[in-house]
Amino acid sequence: MLRLYTHPACLQHDPGPGHAERPARLRAVLRALDHDRHAALDRIEAPRATREQLLRVHSAEYLDRILASEPLEGNFALDEDTSMSVGSVEAALRAAGANVAAVDAVMSGATAHAFCAVRPPGHHATRDRAMGFCLFNNVAVAAAHALAAHGLKRVAIADFDVHHGNGTQAIFEQEPRVLFASSHQSSLYPDSGAEDEHGVGNIFNGTLSPGTGSYEFRDLWAHRLLPQMDAFKPQLVLISAGFDAHRNDPLADIRLGQEDYVWVTERLAALAHRHAHGRVVSTLEGGYDLAALAASASAHVGALVG
Repeated sequence: MLRLYTHPACLQHDPGPGHAERPARLRAVLRALDHDRHAALDRIEAPRATREQLLRVHSAEYLDRILASEPLEGNFALDEDTSMSVGSVEAALRAAGANVAAVDAVMSGATAHAFCAVRPPGHHATRDRAMGFCLFNNVAVAAAHALAAHGLKRVAIADFDVHHGNGTQAIFEQEPRVLFASSHQSSLYPDSGAEDEHGVGNIFNGTLSPGTGSYEFRDLWAHRLLPQMDAFKPQLVLISAGFDAHRNDPLADIRLGQEDYVWVTERLAALAHRHAHGRVVSTLEGGYDLAALAASASAHVGALVG
């Protein structure tokens, strides 16, 4: 059984005409997950994240600024890539809240695996800055909640989005209870994630050159990133599930297919089975070709169920 956390409010965040991070992304994912092969999913309406939960990873000044920045109409630009619309605050609160609820569910034993089909995405948001389409750092909120509310000592975050999760790394690079492992394209937004960045021994970045594909991706995870996670013996595995390393994605140049997401998901689930009683929470990050995103997210969820 897998729990699917989402909320209609996540469709109301609209960064504006022509923006890559558009509501159609989530609609495509949800349509794919409505297919008969996913009929057994336990669908749960995401709650709002609380102020206390958000303040574990964001500053009070930043949180207040985001809550006050929602426009009455049109869009309000936070930077050249990231903007807010009517409904953005509710969407962001539900996206972060989905991750908190999912952590609670896997920790209670209500489910082993959970997928948060939410937007806006989160892994670029830092403690005090919105960027890269992200408002609140959803996976960081989940990890911090696991530490604070459930007393975990070892939480691992695997991020296979094609863009480096700079916000997640920045939030936890001095926190030895959280391991962050990321594969991402080199020389791509946000121009971070060098392989010599190690935090306090808890940061592991692997870069992929433009044009590389399945072999390089699998080799990186199999021989560098997964062994570090295995040695850490996490009590919970979190996944920043971005599907923009797909060969059809317009914003990057890595050539993965949906079978590669099945491969890495199966290995992360097996790692969680070895060390974390199977506990996995995955949250949607990037992916901007609608067909590729839908197929990849469906394959990922199928692998978690399997």
